[in-house]
Amino acid sequence: MSYLDNIFFAIVLIIGFGFFAKNVKKLIRNIKLGQKVDRKDNSKQRFQNMVRIALGQSKMVKRPVAGILHILVYVGFVVINIELLEILIDGLFGTHRVLSAVGSIYNYLIGSFEILAFLVIVAVVIFFIRRNIIHLKRFNSIDLKGWAKKDANIILLIETVLMVVFLTMNAADLHLQTLGYSHFTAVGAFPVSQFIAPIFNGWSPESVYMVERACWWIHILGILAFMNYLYYSKHLHILLAFPNTYFADLNPKGELNNLESVTNEVKLMMDPNADPYAAPAEGADAVPAKFGASDVMDLNWFQLLSAYTCTECGRCTSSCPANITGKKLSPRKIMMATRDRLEEVSAVLDANNGQFVDDGRSLLNDHISPEELWACTTCNACVEECPVSISPLSIIMDMRRYLVMEQSAAPTELNNMMTNIENNGAPWQYNQQDRANWVNEA
Repeated sequence: MSYLDNIFFAIVLIIGFGFFAKNVKKLIRNIKLGQKVDRKDNSKQRFQNMVRIALGQSKMVKRPVAGILHILVYVGFVVINIELLEILIDGLFGTHRVLSAVGSIYNYLIGSFEILAFLVIVAVVIFFIRRNIIHLKRFNSIDLKGWAKKDANIILLIETVLMVVFLTMNAADLHLQTLGYSHFTAVGAFPVSQFIAPIFNGWSPESVYMVERACWWIHILGILAFMNYLYYSKHLHILLAFPNTYFADLNPKGELNNLESVTNEVKLMMDPNADPYAAPAEGADAVPAKFGASDVMDLNWFQLLSAYTCTECGRCTSSCPANITGKKLSPRKIMMATRDRLEEVSAVLDANNGQFVDDGRSLLNDHISPEELWACTTCNACVEECPVSISPLSIIMDMRRYLVMEQSAAPTELNNMMTNIENNGAPWQYNQQDRANWVNEA
């Protein structure tokens, strides 16, 4: 590469990583719109969960076919991108396969990269068939129409192109090595691209060199483009699965949080010696401005992080008993709707110098209907199935809390039950004096 090529490469890197840093900054800003929640306890267990679930993919293999294929793609991309270090050095300093200086271990590196690249292509092709030919139900539900479906296929296309270009680049490089062309010295082992290299037989060395350079540039530009596409894609979980599994709720599934302000109020009502007109004790939480959540700013920051982390795999929805029985609820759609609304809010912030101006929309009603919320059985199947520790249920419960405590908009059956509890001390409609009658029937 000439000095001009090196300079151009440096400029491309600065633009690519600069745009990525801008998106990361916006992502952090959007997540911080959420309410505070303490997730700093038990750091040892949190780290173990992150290693086991995010790095070890332990929940993915509960569905073996998809799990094994996903691990191949995951490991392939992580390991192959070690080669990115060599590309960066070569691009900046005009060297060629600079890491070959490590000696014979370089053969094993390149060989493993190629085998993994081939396996990634195989896995991606199978993923494409599952989504677009076999039409698995969880990939063809109504909440994956439009952009969500296109996004998944775009990602599969990008992954395929990157791997094919990588192997073609190596094949051209190998061919030039055998010719002793220019600076192409014989280094590396090419167990896959050696079967591609023969297609260049009969080509002029200059033409093969042009193919090698074109593939080299497409590969690095494709990686930069993919990196910056992540913000707009469900594949943001590549980065966010690690913090999401680390900061996930450690409480037992099914344990719901109580509002401290409401708990304190109940305790005050039950204390015969308490002064109902006394000022709150120092340090006590004030009554919140809103009970529950009607918009994304009412949710906590971890719930917003989870919205960006969602892989849209549909395991939650395919295991949801409400969805299976034909109800409108889809836990996947809950997370996708939360992210969509968060992006709407983000656009408002961008247009108003970081200040939020009421846009007349909210998460409740505009993105998620009460019908969806009340269809949930709170069984935690969605939480159990999620491969990256997301809890759609926590969002559902916070929005239900808003409907009940702020709008008194609970279903009639629930209102009747709460009225009975208030008047009779039990969910059923009978006089308190008759509560013990069952004893006489025993």
